[in-house]
Amino acid sequence: MRTTLRMRRAALVFTTIGALALAGCSGDGDDVTKPADGPGKETDSSSTVDLPKLDGQKISVAAVWTGPEQANFTKVLDEFEKRTGATVTFVPAQDPIVNFLGTKIAGGQPPDVAMIPQVGAIQQAVAKKWAKPVGNEARAQLGQNYAQVWQDLGAVDGTQYGVYFKAANKSLVWYNAKAFENAGASEPKTWKDFLATAETVSASGVTPVSVGGADGWTLTDWFENVYLSQAGPEKYDQLARHEIKWTDPSVKDALTTLAELFGKPSLISGGADGALQTEFPVSVTQTFTGGDQPKGAMVFEGDFVSINIAQTKAKIGTDAKVFPFPAVGAESPVVTGGDAAVALKDGEGAQALLTWLASTDAAKIWAEAGGFISPNKSLDAAAYPNDVQRTIAEALIAAGDDVRFDMSDQAPQSFGGTPGKGEWKTLQDFLKNPKDIAGTQAELESAAAKAYTS
Repeated sequence: MRTTLRMRRAALVFTTIGALALAGCSGDGDDVTKPADGPGKETDSSSTVDLPKLDGQKISVAAVWTGPEQANFTKVLDEFEKRTGATVTFVPAQDPIVNFLGTKIAGGQPPDVAMIPQVGAIQQAVAKKWAKPVGNEARAQLGQNYAQVWQDLGAVDGTQYGVYFKAANKSLVWYNAKAFENAGASEPKTWKDFLATAETVSASGVTPVSVGGADGWTLTDWFENVYLSQAGPEKYDQLARHEIKWTDPSVKDALTTLAELFGKPSLISGGADGALQTEFPVSVTQTFTGGDQPKGAMVFEGDFVSINIAQTKAKIGTDAKVFPFPAVGAESPVVTGGDAAVALKDGEGAQALLTWLASTDAAKIWAEAGGFISPNKSLDAAAYPNDVQRTIAEALIAAGDDVRFDMSDQAPQSFGGTPGKGEWKTLQDFLKNPKDIAGTQAELESAAAKAYTS
């Protein structure tokens, strides 16, 4: 997949995000077609999906979501219960989710459905013969509502196993508007401008960048955005598949660029040591508390940052604004992530839940609650609660098949998705010692070579 006009169009949409106010969009979101009634089906005047009656059936769903994300997902499950008569239980999971599921399966208690956040983990679940293929009804919803790229991400060897319910735009920098205003700073468009903006904010007495380095996945996202913009999409795809080594000069270039930030402790809240003790939610909340004197003026991460901003008094669009990840090369990157529903048990209940999660009705519930972006192209953007999220979602959909999925989430989980190991651990070490670029590359390649051949 090459960078095309659609990706450039999406990038242009992103550049308007920071200036948006919280005015509502027109449209009532009800422009849907009522499905035909069928035997044993639950339908109503606004439904976009047929579901079977499942009175008395019990379904369990495992996910790593906690806090507001779990609460909002529960709203989606509650509506499924209402429409089908089934009882759904949320099972809290831990990372790495493949290990968690392996323990459950070994104990004879697998959940009916698991929300899996890595492409590599879906592939592992299929290889271990845990995953069940997606049924006809869910595949029909996918064909109707999803770009081909999102269907392909949930498929293994041509068979559909995953339904991507939740997406993320991971190419955004959120900032404290008061801190920027006091510093006389403006939204940067290039990496060079970003570093200059950080220095301007620092000179005003506020540390410019908050980094949640205690969670290694945030550091992989930093690397991926720099790499995609600098090395380009073809190299990105090659590295994601380990067709080129992590000792490649393109990786050296990206780490060298990232070291321009990580190598200046004064630009990072708490310095490297502080960042490595800061979990992602705190990296957000400390950016939007303290008025115009926050612990950090900017925080990089996806659209889901809005969930944590909601735990502060800051208002998105006024106190909290956002700009696209700055262009290191010719264009700003468009990196996405996502969570896919995968059935681990045969049965009508699990398949019905996959069908529900592939529907526009299910996406609308969480979209309205906030902190969520759907890959469902049939979802009316009016469902999103403010223009910031609405524009982020529209840009993701506009990118179509040209988005690039999170590289670490495409890797085997032992390399790209395990706390304290692989890429997560090596990039944490790099944050602590950004001068050791060659050593970082060697460690990344050693871990990748083992993971991709195991």
